[in-house]
Amino acid sequence: MRYDDFRRSDNIDDRRDEGGGYGGGGGFGFPMRGGGLGIGTIIILGIVGYALGIDPRLLIGGAEVLTGGNHAPTYQTDRRSGPAKTGAPTDEMGSMIAGILGEIDDRWSEIFQAGGQKYVGPRIVLFKNATNGGRCGMAQSAMGPFYCPPDRQIFLDTSFFRQVETRFHGCSGNACKFTTAYIIAHEAGHHIQNLLGILPRVTQLQQQAGSRAESNALQVRVELQADCLSGVWVNREEKKRPGFLEAGDIDAALRTATAIGDDTLQRQATGRVVPDSFTHGSAAQRKRWFMTGYQQGTVQACNTFGTNNL
Repeated sequence: MRYDDFRRSDNIDDRRDEGGGYGGGGGFGFPMRGGGLGIGTIIILGIVGYALGIDPRLLIGGAEVLTGGNHAPTYQTDRRSGPAKTGAPTDEMGSMIAGILGEIDDRWSEIFQAGGQKYVGPRIVLFKNATNGGRCGMAQSAMGPFYCPPDRQIFLDTSFFRQVETRFHGCSGNACKFTTAYIIAHEAGHHIQNLLGILPRVTQLQQQAGSRAESNALQVRVELQADCLSGVWVNREEKKRPGFLEAGDIDAALRTATAIGDDTLQRQATGRVVPDSFTHGSAAQRKRWFMTGYQQGTVQACNTFGTNNL
């Protein structure tokens, strides 16, 4: 991915120098045992922590493992961390993320404007280990990247991108740059869903759901739609900046989608696949919906709630 000419966004809080010393409560706790991980932790990290997603409270499978209950998502009042560096970071990773966010905001601004709507982009919070997640509790590395709907913020521990390459083999070499863009565009897709009122409506439906499987099925549609919306951004960006994609980039995105599919993660964590517990969709579904967005380039193509063929 060529990103040298990307517009750098200043809508970033860089907390990577905090050191992860957030002392407040809230959010998910991930128990780490001496001498290795327990099977419960492996399931959480495999199915929830490292899968792309929005506010972890909405990841029904993980919430059930952690709380043992059937609770609707709740949000805490904001707890402020210390001052963060704001604006586009100057290090290589931070600059690339700022560029990706800038281009995502520009393309979605164009799409919204064409539909007679105004677009206001999300804010990205970069952190290391753990940080205050505002009204979504505590953000931890083990949660993976996530979007916090009430604060309209994306939380990223940049070490996750290295995990995609080394732990999950979702990309390799230079193509991992585009994988980073795909992941951020997915989280921005949740922001689009939030602006369009989709996330609040799904949360309401999940609260009314008669079973855990029904709630999970709704969450899968949310996640697959975000994959599709990330593909829409790639389509629009390629038209705006021909040549920004390099050989192997799309293959890397599809490889990442395979690596973080629920069936792949469950098989690695437990040796078996339980479709009713899916919260993000299978590898095949994630690839299919990303490609749908990429090939068609319209929001209308991403109606995962209007089809029985996911």
